Amino acid sequence: MKRDYQSIFPAPGTLLHGADYNPEQWLDYPDKLEDDIRLMKEANCNVMSVGIFSWSSLEPEEGTFTFGWLDRILEQFEANGIYAFLASPSGARPAWMSERYPEVLRVNEHRQRNLHGLRHNHCYTSPVYREKTEQMNARLAERYAHHPAVIGLHISNEYGGECHCPLCQAAFRQWLKNKYGTLQQLNHDWWTTFWSHTYSSWEQIESPAPHGETMVHGLNLDWKRFVTDQTIDFYEHELRPFRKANPKLPATANFMEAFDELDYAKFAKVVDFISWDSYPTWHYTEDDTDLGAWVGMNHDWFRAMKDGQPFFLMESTPSTTNWQPLSKLKKPGVHMLSSLQAVAHGSDSVQYFQWRKSRGSSEKFHGAVVDHAGHSETRVFREVAELGRALEAAGELAGTTVQPEVAVIFDTENRWAVKDAQGPRNSGIHYEATVKDHYKAFWKQGVPVDVIDMDKDLSPYKVLVAPMLYMVREGVGEKITEFVKNGGTLITTYWSGIVDEHDLCFLGGFPGPLRDVLGIWSEEIDSLVDGEENTMVKRADVPELGGEYTLTELCDLIHTEGAEVLAAYRDDFYAGRPALARNRYGGGQAYYIAARPEESFYDDFYASVLRESGVERLVDVPLPRGMTVQKRENNSHQYLFVSNFSERKQSLTSKKLAGTNLVSGEAVHETLTLPPRGITIIKQSK
Repeated sequence: MKRDYQSIFPAPGTLLHGADYNPEQWLDYPDKLEDDIRLMKEANCNVMSVGIFSWSSLEPEEGTFTFGWLDRILEQFEANGIYAFLASPSGARPAWMSERYPEVLRVNEHRQRNLHGLRHNHCYTSPVYREKTEQMNARLAERYAHHPAVIGLHISNEYGGECHCPLCQAAFRQWLKNKYGTLQQLNHDWWTTFWSHTYSSWEQIESPAPHGETMVHGLNLDWKRFVTDQTIDFYEHELRPFRKANPKLPATANFMEAFDELDYAKFAKVVDFISWDSYPTWHYTEDDTDLGAWVGMNHDWFRAMKDGQPFFLMESTPSTTNWQPLSKLKKPGVHMLSSLQAVAHGSDSVQYFQWRKSRGSSEKFHGAVVDHAGHSETRVFREVAELGRALEAAGELAGTTVQPEVAVIFDTENRWAVKDAQGPRNSGIHYEATVKDHYKAFWKQGVPVDVIDMDKDLSPYKVLVAPMLYMVREGVGEKITEFVKNGGTLITTYWSGIVDEHDLCFLGGFPGPLRDVLGIWSEEIDSLVDGEENTMVKRADVPELGGEYTLTELCDLIHTEGAEVLAAYRDDFYAGRPALARNRYGGGQAYYIAARPEESFYDDFYASVLRESGVERLVDVPLPRGMTVQKRENNSHQYLFVSNFSERKQSLTSKKLAGTNLVSGEAVHETLTLPPRGITIIKQSK
């Protein structure tokens, strides 16, 4: 049954604003609970996530259920116009379960069973844990699936980790049997003849272990794929009782920043809406521009997982964290800026961990809306309330979309393979940073971007960027070739087209299935030591680029096979060989960047690509450093978000800025001035 994403909202034209709420921590402090509803309304909050990590309060002893406290909370919510995401409590199980059923505890990669403690310290394969979660979720569903305050389901919390117990080993072997059918096929695709690692029975196969097998890269890949599939299977297991009770109730599982323990692209197919938890390390450096681009890239990654459907910012902090290397406070204005940045990239909510600071345990100093002081007279509370008013004024943004013409491939399986490749640069190949560098060039120029996995449909885009596309899964090379043939522009780089989905090298020359469309052959690749540099020198008649660019880390030695050379290496034994090539193919073109260049190259190069491909910037003037422009739209209006991530006041003049300030209602003319860390939403008629 299709669940309507819009059914989450209590009323049309509503953006959600709220937090994780943990009233079970305060059952012995009734005065705090009585005050919470008043403070929620004062902070302009309209939604809370409840039940996360509440198992021991819901079932303090096996078979003894105590729902009265949650009944009262949801009744108060209903009476006061506050809504709830109802969570399943499986993120941490009670001590009685670990004591009575030790099989529910995870076994680590050393084959040691964990003691009780921490979070997600449980086996997703365990029949006992599955039985207990089903019993708990069935009771929650029976009691609350039709509660007027409950608008959606928050299944578990930040799924992650893996278990290596005998149950998981048996499940992994069955997963492999289903995938490969025969040991002969598995041995071929894992290339196990290397080091005489051929398997002669399924029982010989174990998950990767530091004191066992770690060098069969096909095994490593398939183990990660299995962990993703097993986690998704557990999510669907958790969800069944709720689906049975109320098939229309939308559900999510909250994701995490650039998380690579699970393949979120697969997970996105089973959740009804995407949600994620964002905790940027603002102010670690003097300039937050680079971090702003990185956070924007994450927002765009999560939004694109559901083909542009709005996502939810399920967790953030209104002030600081307590688990990062430094617990920096947000400077004035940054809470509004970072929260509306999420909305600019497609979020229909801003939510926090947590509502009220815990009095003790590991996150007692983590930021929250209500501090230990317990009142609203704090800087953080006032900024949260101010944001709440802004979200209320901007409610018409709910359900609007982002429709980019540019896509950047950021593929999880490719990340796994790149990091496991053992070459050419084991001291740091920097895949994530490389993708961010390409993305940032568009972010700095005010061009919306979808961040996608390689299996996505490419037809909506004019420009496709595929940095370090080391793995090219079956059919992807053909799809990319067709994209270019039909008029698209492809940009890819060194260390692309190297292996297939089994991490087996392509035979016949790199970049494998991309060789024809790129018009080049990669013969070998040179790794530069830290501090070593080469230089890219443009061809004299290529006006789009500057004269020279510094190169670091990796230099690919390529031959052209139909492509034209736009720039060459200046130094070393490969001086004069191509460093940047372009191949006209069908109705489109494909670029190959053979080395890792400095930031100015991306700025110059992508400005040229945008002009050639017909992708328009949202404003028609260069943006000052630290500023970006993003857009959401519907059939009648578009909304420009102009953000200033710098520490200084900055102005921008463009006819494309004229409109109305969505929050204040004031007219916006051609010149816009933003304070340090400022953001404005401009409403424009189409």
